[in-house]
Amino acid sequence: MTHYVADPVYLNGQFKPLAEAGISPLDRGFLYGDGVYEVIPVYSRRVFRVDEHLKRLQATLDGIKLANPLSADGWKEVVLKLIETAPWDDQSIYLQVTRGADDKRDHAFPPASVPPTAFAFSSPLVTTPADIRAKGVAAITVPDLRWSRCDLKVISLLANVLARQQAVEQGCAEALLIRDGFMKEGAASNIFIVKDGVLCAPPKTQLMLPGITYDVILELAEFHGQPVKIAEIEETELRAADEVWMTSSTKEILAITTLDGEPIGTGQPGPLGKQMWQWYQDFKNTVMRKG
Repeated sequence: MTHYVADPVYLNGQFKPLAEAGISPLDRGFLYGDGVYEVIPVYSRRVFRVDEHLKRLQATLDGIKLANPLSADGWKEVVLKLIETAPWDDQSIYLQVTRGADDKRDHAFPPASVPPTAFAFSSPLVTTPADIRAKGVAAITVPDLRWSRCDLKVISLLANVLARQQAVEQGCAEALLIRDGFMKEGAASNIFIVKDGVLCAPPKTQLMLPGITYDVILELAEFHGQPVKIAEIEETELRAADEVWMTSSTKEILAITTLDGEPIGTGQPGPLGKQMWQWYQDFKNTVMRKG
């Protein structure tokens, strides 16, 4: 599916057509993957959980010792301008900050005089079609070969890219990452399981990206009295689960019904996943109405 980028885009303090937005080939994002990013969903031209996304952006910038080029209010102004000028009501806003472009290639940080590169754009928000949601998707498991700071949302995503491509080549929607016998997350999603009516989630550690949707699901579970267990999930528990979900800002809650060619539970989306999806829609609509 093609994802289009709206004009204008934001680059270093200016809004300009995408074709006119250029960066130096010496930019450290290009040379080293030295940068961070965020993806923020927009529903009916209302941004969803922007404060939480910007807080995570700041945490990642702090984690790689990179100054934020904009305040939270400054980023919000950029986001609102992109939403306003894009042709779609439901959007995905992408933010990226790199360590900028020095006049030489050196692994060490450039001088403080080198400004970071700030880039942002809007594209259509593509969520899961109802027919796919109704039957669920297939996934595979792969070894987790990433570095040890998976909690930072950095742009150097090669291990995730390779894992996701392996899934695509096997006709699957996601690759679940296994490290030392434990399931951490998906290549581009968080993962929940359900066993005997209990919703199970891996804890937030340096080996998992803290998802915004992950937080919403746990909040909704608490609000509705749904039993929750937050603990490391063994690979054997994953395979024996009654339900497995992948979650993200764009996928929302999507059932994984087949794992490595074997059915999860009944091989169909389970009742708790369907209920959580509805809770999520109700919550999202309430938040959007409040503005």
